[in-house]
Amino acid sequence: MPIAITPPAVSEVKSLGDAKTQSASKRKIICFSDFDGTIFMQDTGHVLFDNHGCGSKRREALDEQIKTGERSFRDVSEEMWGSLNVPFEDGFEVMEKSLEIDPDFQNFHKYCIANNIPFNVISAGLKPILRRVLDTFLGEEESSHIEIVANEAQISEDGSQWKPIWRHDTELGHDKALSVQEARKEAELACDDGSIPLIVFIGDGVSDLPAAREADVLFARRGLRLEEYCVEHKISYIPFDTFADIRREIEKIKEEDDKKTGGKGVPARFNPRANMWRRVSSRNAVPRYVVMSPTKEEKMFLWPEAFTELKTPAIEISEAPLMPVQEVQA
Repeated sequence: MPIAITPPAVSEVKSLGDAKTQSASKRKIICFSDFDGTIFMQDTGHVLFDNHGCGSKRREALDEQIKTGERSFRDVSEEMWGSLNVPFEDGFEVMEKSLEIDPDFQNFHKYCIANNIPFNVISAGLKPILRRVLDTFLGEEESSHIEIVANEAQISEDGSQWKPIWRHDTELGHDKALSVQEARKEAELACDDGSIPLIVFIGDGVSDLPAAREADVLFARRGLRLEEYCVEHKISYIPFDTFADIRREIEKIKEEDDKKTGGKGVPARFNPRANMWRRVSSRNAVPRYVVMSPTKEEKMFLWPEAFTELKTPAIEISEAPLMPVQEVQA
């Protein structure tokens, strides 16, 4: 979702070296993941809107306004969140009953902790909600290892007012692509020790593309919009059904990289556009965010099943690959 206040500190993104590595791999690996539809099967906002807000029919009508370009994502989102009239705790009860976590996510995250692989959530949702969901499903100690880059929120005690605090003052609010562009300008390709980390992104919808295109390795949940888009536009990706698939593939990638590079220099699978993620993972990095006008491609951030420009019903999307040329895996 959209955003518009003071830029986040670097501490929002997990730095390397917090835990003792148990991995034989010399290459540092950093994971970034979407939340709704990726770690959890349902959308946290939709659960709230349908049960304590505008209702499913109105939400679907509002979704359509985004798709047609009649209204901006930020404008529609503010109406959706503004329709809620429920205290946070009561709203969380329905989420706890409705949400389903990927069956293998917790084991995957424990694997990340054990192997000193920072795992970060980048989301269009509201940070207080996402943190509470992770605390509940994983436990607060394990959840504390996950950094969340998402919108803040103002929620009144009686639940009569839910107001997103947008990260950027644009039509999108939280414009992932905007953040990527600005941070990449000051990117330092190397980590603190001079090595270059491998950047992994995990997602499910077209809205993940602005961030996904910055990764060395992209995982797309099988059968959903991100995979369809990757196939259509010949973007290299690895399909997954559960996070167990991702763990197996990362092990293979680590072995490949160790064999070809010994963990030195450029990763065997390398995307030179991934500078933003390399930089924000650096302990010394201080990214700056500047409001800009996002491109058409970047506006794919809007909605998992939609690619819309405000008041522009028809948009052509370039078919040029957005990531390094690798064999597309079906």
